Amino acid sequence: MQILSFSEEATPFELRVQVRELQEQAWPSSAGSVAPCDAPAHDPVLRPLSMLLVDDGTVLAALDILSKEIVHTGGRYAAGGLSTVVTRREARGRGHGRHLVAAARATMIARNLDLGLFTCDRPLQAFYESAGWRVLPGAVLIGGTPRDPLPSDRPGFDKVTMADFFSPEGKQAEASFQGSRIDLYPGEIDKLW
Repeated sequence: MQILSFSEEATPFELRVQVRELQEQAWPSSAGSVAPCDAPAHDPVLRPLSMLLVDDGTVLAALDILSKEIVHTGGRYAAGGLSTVVTRREARGRGHGRHLVAAARATMIARNLDLGLFTCDRPLQAFYESAGWRVLPGAVLIGGTPRDPLPSDRPGFDKVTMADFFSPEGKQAEASFQGSRIDLYPGEIDKLW
């Protein structure tokens, strides 16, 4: 078993096909709306990095790290977040997803990001905590765009914000992120990573 990392556009086609199949298992598209495997899933401006846990050519788990600079309380921070975290249905419950999510956290640190933050469905909180992430108390991510915002606390969502602070600047600013509304604005494709 090995973890492979590629920029999204450089992910080998045969692996990308498997990743799309896993994503379709987890989040079925409406009829006829499945994107072709060679189409990017993320906005290239967010520098998507695909991480895949592969065993003998089979993708067991996959995720993408998206990153951008954010401005919060007057400071600028290099931020990253997890997107499209998925594990092959028949391989669930064996720690593969947790292993990959922990490796993604280590990758964010190695890439000199100030912090990592993302939302997840509330029932997945313990899973992400087991991989080294922490709840960011009272924090709400504002996705979408400034003209069309998508807050993670909108009605019908049951999201929790997960985070970790890596750099000295990030750690120093941690308290300012707690209980705040964080302007993430990843765009129209990745409305909320």
